[in-house]
Amino acid sequence: MKRSHRLVDLTYYLLQNPQKLIPLTYFAEKYDSAKSSISEDLTIVKTTLEEKSYGTLVTVAGASGGVKYIPIANINESKELLNEMKQLLENSERLLPGGYLYISDLLGDPRYVNSIGRIMSSAFIGKEIDCVMTVATKGIPIAYAVASNLNKPVIIVKRDSELTEGSTVNVNYISGSTKRIQTMVLSKRALAPKTKVLIIDDFMKAGGTINGMITLLEEFGATVAGIGVFIESEEKEDTLINEYISLLKLKNVDIKHKCISIDSGNYINAFDKASEDLVKE
Repeated sequence: MKRSHRLVDLTYYLLQNPQKLIPLTYFAEKYDSAKSSISEDLTIVKTTLEEKSYGTLVTVAGASGGVKYIPIANINESKELLNEMKQLLENSERLLPGGYLYISDLLGDPRYVNSIGRIMSSAFIGKEIDCVMTVATKGIPIAYAVASNLNKPVIIVKRDSELTEGSTVNVNYISGSTKRIQTMVLSKRALAPKTKVLIIDDFMKAGGTINGMITLLEEFGATVAGIGVFIESEEKEDTLINEYISLLKLKNVDIKHKCISIDSGNYINAFDKASEDLVKE
């Protein structure tokens, strides 16, 4: 195989296996090349990825070491894309009863969903995460997009029990916005004790749904590794969640005049912290 072909194939493999530690011996055997040649190839790939802001390669020394690709969203491109979504979401026709927004079209668009996943996952670089959790249904596309960049499985919490789930754990929680008692259900086989879980949700008003997922994790003996939401509401009177990452913030909804105001979330600070963690790693 020519070196140019090898570089393309090697890069493609790394992009398809983010966050996975791959021994250099794997590439050496795959391409029938010396480790020194593979190391040179990886240096070229790493330089190109970083110059184009596609992410970076992290090398782990030692007998059990290797290299892994870390996807990282470009901060300037992220701002531009979120600003584009912000303008779309401020359309008055998206306003729903109760001050909610219609966002299903964005969450059904692969371009936006994949970008949301990449931006959000970049905010959790350096965190120990075993899986990504969300509650059905609108959070599912985002959860899968985030999990794809983290190379972790997705766990979906249901509202009702299903025969195909086997034995389940049910918890009741109070919705932070409606103050109604609701139920969450998760199969007993879904989580092992001490699992580190990243919680993802599409919209957070008072945090009742996320708080319910936290309660559910406690029943399994699992822990929260982080919380990420696509859009948060600026209403803070009865917010149940304090530490989280948000991409956008719903600042104001004037139902009478059908006016929607959206601002950036708090992800910028999370980006800076994640970059520091990556440097330490």
